[in-house]
Amino acid sequence: MFGMRTLSSLMLLSAIAFAQPASDQIPADDAVRIREFYRLASQIQDQVWPSWNQAPASLLLITQDKEFLTHYPDPPKDFKPVGDSFYSRSRQFPTSLLATFPAFGPPAVIVIGEPKNTSSKTSTPWIITLMHEHFHQLQDSQPGYFPAVEDLGLSHGDSTGMWMLNYPFPYKKPEIGQAFSKLRDLLLSALSETDGDKFEKLAKQYVEARRSFFSKLSPEDKKYFSFQLWQEGIARYTQIKSAEAAEKYEPTADYKALPDYEPFASYGAKARTETLDELKKADLAEWKRTVVYSFGAAEGLLLDRLHPAWKREYFKNQLSMEAFFEN
Repeated sequence: MFGMRTLSSLMLLSAIAFAQPASDQIPADDAVRIREFYRLASQIQDQVWPSWNQAPASLLLITQDKEFLTHYPDPPKDFKPVGDSFYSRSRQFPTSLLATFPAFGPPAVIVIGEPKNTSSKTSTPWIITLMHEHFHQLQDSQPGYFPAVEDLGLSHGDSTGMWMLNYPFPYKKPEIGQAFSKLRDLLLSALSETDGDKFEKLAKQYVEARRSFFSKLSPEDKKYFSFQLWQEGIARYTQIKSAEAAEKYEPTADYKALPDYEPFASYGAKARTETLDELKKADLAEWKRTVVYSFGAAEGLLLDRLHPAWKREYFKNQLSMEAFFEN
């Protein structure tokens, strides 16, 4: 039996242990999710996009107190190794952040909060969102990407990159809004048409209406909207295609054991419909830049039917989708 002194010592040690700061180790559920992302990506990425496996895949997870970096070639000095290929430092970014950018210089890093702190909320949507962000890494890694973005001439002295979000596009101009609504409806009609001849007719009408819409924009506004469709719209398209490719993916037992587990098959089956339903409600004046996600994704789905090999030319037509809708 323990003596009173021994028991008191154990109680003191226990109290000290509970008073210690949070562990530098990545939370177990987060580690499972991140491992599952890399496992899934390795199996499906080249099915979805040519040579996607050549893109960088660095990731920074933001938790309440810590940030965990993995798959980064040369971690900054303030990150300390904590095992299992993770490096840790005290939190510096907001816990709800979701972005891909050269946070520590090239290559671009996916910077993301835990599912509960992002719009994904649960594990499976969160991992598919990581595929969206991982596609941005493929875009950013293309030769000449950053000079090409600079050459658009849209930053007007803003070196932070915030111009991509805050560019003064004429979202509320009635003429632009009406033309966009017509374009949106034609795009949805074409995508829903199963008859081949009728589809070809609707697609032709869409291409003509698209040309009319862009003719109403100033040269800078046209470059901005084209760039956003190329970058964010096709990233959302890739997110949909990744979700659909993941329908046949068999997750690990650890992933299935997560409390918020959702089968990839059930999520993939609804990914396309959710984006098209989003597009049906898209309002340029109200939604502003965010319309490019669903709209650009739908254009990608249209191109799958119009020009099935279009992905081979995507990076040759850097920062614009115009070349795919010229005829």
